[in-house]
Amino acid sequence: MSETPSGGAAPGSEPEDENGRPPEVVIPLVPADGDGAIRRPGAGLRKGQLSALMNVANNRSDFIGVLRKAREQLPGDPAFGDPLSVTGPGGARAVARAADKLVGDTPSAAREIGFGALQVWQAMLERVGRGKGNAEVTVMFTDLVAFSSWSLSAGDEATLELLRRVAKAIEPPIAERGGQVVKRMGDGVMAVFPSAERAVRAAINAKRNLADVKVRDYRPQMRIGLHTGSPREIGGDWLGVDVTIAARVMEAGGNGNTMLSEATLRSLQPETLAELGHTVKPYRRSFFAAPLSGVPEDLRIFKLSEN
Repeated sequence: MSETPSGGAAPGSEPEDENGRPPEVVIPLVPADGDGAIRRPGAGLRKGQLSALMNVANNRSDFIGVLRKAREQLPGDPAFGDPLSVTGPGGARAVARAADKLVGDTPSAAREIGFGALQVWQAMLERVGRGKGNAEVTVMFTDLVAFSSWSLSAGDEATLELLRRVAKAIEPPIAERGGQVVKRMGDGVMAVFPSAERAVRAAINAKRNLADVKVRDYRPQMRIGLHTGSPREIGGDWLGVDVTIAARVMEAGGNGNTMLSEATLRSLQPETLAELGHTVKPYRRSFFAAPLSGVPEDLRIFKLSEN
């Protein structure tokens, strides 16, 4: 019978500790044989050990931070992957929603790498015209005049009744003209239309319907603002300076007027206003009125009036 060297183990056997279990394996950072040979990464690692090392790297905050910083240099939105950017229509967003369900919302290196790739894909889609951001739409904002002060005295029940009736009056004309209600903001809505023509017709019909709404002897007055531009759609919402302009155009509506930006007026067919029995005249800000903020200095606004 052959003997083994002192302290060694028989060939083909595993060394054991005092409890009869294999000892923990310590992975050296440099070659143990000292022969200077370079081992390929992962050589000699068991499957479970390699998986554990990858999991540690995947969750290291410093590594995740580096990847996030790198995403800022990539084309597209570096925040792609947050709830705002992965909702709504679109191929990249649909894939992002599926990926989010798989990896969860816990920060990880794999998550940043995956969303970084989708970020670039979404940017490429937009460059070739398949994404959002370059299409011209008309944005509508509505708001009830002096609604807050009335609701304080009217109470919750009357307030809810009024809001329901207002919604029934103004939202069907929006949908009938191909508009989409983006969001409801208390006593107002934001909507987008594929054309200025549709938006103006919807606004006129909405105001006519609203004339029949009455709650406890209160007849609401609604101001409307329309602006045509190319805002960016993100997650079913629309963002950008054109949205801000539309909101400011509405603010110029005072006590229940319908206001159009010059861009919207230019987008209308020449015969549209005459057909609808309406005319426009330039809006001139009152000397005591506060200037509109967040809009171009040369913005021109027009008031829509019935003949």
